Amino acid sequence: MRVLMLSLHTSPLAQPGSGDAGGMNVYVRQLAENLGRQGAQVRIISTGDQGDLELAPGVLVQHLAVPAPRSKEALPQLLPELIRRISDVGSGGAEILHSHYWISGMAGLELARIWQLPLVHTMHTMAKVKDRHRTGGQLAEPSQRAAGEDQIVAAADRLIANTQAEAVELNQLYGGCSDRISVVPPGVDLEVFRAGPKLAAAGADQMLLVFAGRLQRLKGPHILLGALAQLRDRRPELAVRLVVIGSRSGAQDYDLATLRRELGLEAEVDFLPPMPAAELASWFRSADAVAMPSSSESFGLVALEAQACGTPVLATRVGGLNQAVRDGVTGLLVDDLDESSWARAIEQLHDLGPAARARMGEAGIAHAASHSWVQTARRTRAVYDAVLAASR
Repeated sequence: MRVLMLSLHTSPLAQPGSGDAGGMNVYVRQLAENLGRQGAQVRIISTGDQGDLELAPGVLVQHLAVPAPRSKEALPQLLPELIRRISDVGSGGAEILHSHYWISGMAGLELARIWQLPLVHTMHTMAKVKDRHRTGGQLAEPSQRAAGEDQIVAAADRLIANTQAEAVELNQLYGGCSDRISVVPPGVDLEVFRAGPKLAAAGADQMLLVFAGRLQRLKGPHILLGALAQLRDRRPELAVRLVVIGSRSGAQDYDLATLRRELGLEAEVDFLPPMPAAELASWFRSADAVAMPSSSESFGLVALEAQACGTPVLATRVGGLNQAVRDGVTGLLVDDLDESSWARAIEQLHDLGPAARARMGEAGIAHAASHSWVQTARRTRAVYDAVLAASR
């Protein structure tokens, strides 16, 4: 099996939590590596200056240098040139194309036509879903993106959704494609994200919350700061420390440092840069809870990674987080993005006490253990096999 993957707007080698890198980067890298271990030959084409790198045996990453600006927002205008250059490089004998995110999907449509190859596409996020859940201050998705996703859905041979909920949204919002959707849940690296000793990350009487991800309104870390300010005023005896791990992403004006100062939370909130997975896992293990106040998530890999470390998760009841977190068992789901609702959820988890949180953590370990990248790769390989069989 020879697979050509497209991940044009972000490299699978990029550090998650920085720039445009997030769960999709982890997904592409882990899927490719595990397909390689299962005997496939995988070539990933992305953009950047790193050149050609062997990611793992049987897995090659090729980077195409593009002119500045290199932002995700500017990349669609470069698609004709990128398609031409990829076409000139050639398919390398690939039997199937697998594109990730809409920009790569648009390139994939044309390359599939040129090379006469079947196209599998994974959305990761969808413009119409993000706009449906858009909150104040969050920019609308470009109309070009929604139109492009309509074209991809209409023409792709197979669409992979992370959850059944995503499959339903994909079918409802993009028009009757249920017969071409396969649900393949993502996995978690259970060797890195696992239970273990805790760091001395907070005082004995402090509750430690951790947020990890790109710093943007979609991910909602500002909601946590507002919730902590409410708790300080209403429950001053409740000591909560928040550690925010990540860097700013996107074109929006989003200044958490200023918000922290305005709310007077300098002693309660710390900011840390994106970090390697092993270091991130240490923070997850040390936390009393990992918080995900997202307005939209196709799955939410961070939730699964935190649970694998034995840590409860507070998450918005939206999208794939409904599947990633078992409400009341491995964490708590919050019905909306109101700061008061999040303050109550933090308060509830605190008042449950250490023993109840430990039981949630144990349940989270068991829940995460049922997800592995090995299984994700096997199911994706089965999708490839079915698409190839149908195309012959």
